[in-house]
Amino acid sequence: MPNKEMLLIPGPTPVVDEIYEALASETYAHTDPRVVKIFKNSLSLTKRLFNTDGEVFVVAGSGTLAMEMALINTVAPGEKLLVISHGYFGDRFIPIAKAFGIQVESLQAEWGKHIQKELVEEKLAEGGFKAVTVTHVDTSTGVMAHIEELIPVVKKAGALFILDGVCAAAAIDEDMQKTYGHPDYKLDVVLTGSQKAIGVPPGLGIVAFGPKALAAREAMAKVPGYYLDIKNWISIMNDPGKYFATPPVNMIYAFNKGMEIVMAEGLNNRYRRHAALGQAVRAGLKVYGMKPLAAEEAAAPTLSCIVYPEGVNDVEFRSRLAAKGMVIAGALASLAGKAFRIGHMGNVTEEMFVKAIELVGETLKEMGLEANMEAAVEEFKKVYHSV
Repeated sequence: MPNKEMLLIPGPTPVVDEIYEALASETYAHTDPRVVKIFKNSLSLTKRLFNTDGEVFVVAGSGTLAMEMALINTVAPGEKLLVISHGYFGDRFIPIAKAFGIQVESLQAEWGKHIQKELVEEKLAEGGFKAVTVTHVDTSTGVMAHIEELIPVVKKAGALFILDGVCAAAAIDEDMQKTYGHPDYKLDVVLTGSQKAIGVPPGLGIVAFGPKALAAREAMAKVPGYYLDIKNWISIMNDPGKYFATPPVNMIYAFNKGMEIVMAEGLNNRYRRHAALGQAVRAGLKVYGMKPLAAEEAAAPTLSCIVYPEGVNDVEFRSRLAAKGMVIAGALASLAGKAFRIGHMGNVTEEMFVKAIELVGETLKEMGLEANMEAAVEEFKKVYHSV
């Protein structure tokens, strides 16, 4: 099934033929040994992705469902949660927490910049926070959180570290056994969805719990959920032949194939490719006078929020690109109409972005602006191959 468009939004991302073929396979019973074998393999690959010595959960749902699962199984109603936000999707933890009766406070960075570590230390010094949430890459701003700085601060304060990896997992290292200055300073929960850097269609929520997060659930008498209670899922994840709720069989096929593709490339190779793509796309677009919202030291490998030069109408620009078969996303909140967001993650290629930069240049010329397409492509290639 050939892709008719270049879907370069923050997600879903382009799906390759092997994954489409897996998705289109015959639907068997969810307890059929053939399905169980595929599901077990996908769970094993997910554990490898996060290098966790805890448990992983792959369930029907979205990244937002994964956020809920992460919260209600670690923070009880009435307990305190600190949300560290670098944009719109970091903020989403706030209404989720409130919906479950969690006492939530937040620290919000200026859009396009990192939160200051000192502000986090000051807030945590107030005491009593059960957990802290951080979005690894916020899809509204293109900012990648500096978790190397934040994890030691959070863990020193005795809180659990919950990482939203929706726009990062399988593109940026999220090793749950990696330590950050102390043997106990590790990630406790990482969550994601199937449709971003893993490169599978939307439909699965994926959450990894480390030992301390699992212990937090054990210490809770109950949680405000049934479908999202990990105690109802642990036996299924250990033996997918058992039943709790019907899994999305064909999505499991697709997810398994997607994870096989991730592992075949190799995690370190995949991380390097995404880092190179992010830097190269931003460098190429800068030739057109398009400025990334985030400075390079804060910018993500997986997507970029790009501010328009003077004289570009957002709706016209994106509509013209869409007519050429290239789809990008508008910006959110106060940046709406002033910027666009372009994803560069998953099973995408250098050739795809050479074409994308050419199409951006063509479109700018059609709108009466100058655009040196040859120089933009050359800059993209130079940066991509140097990284």
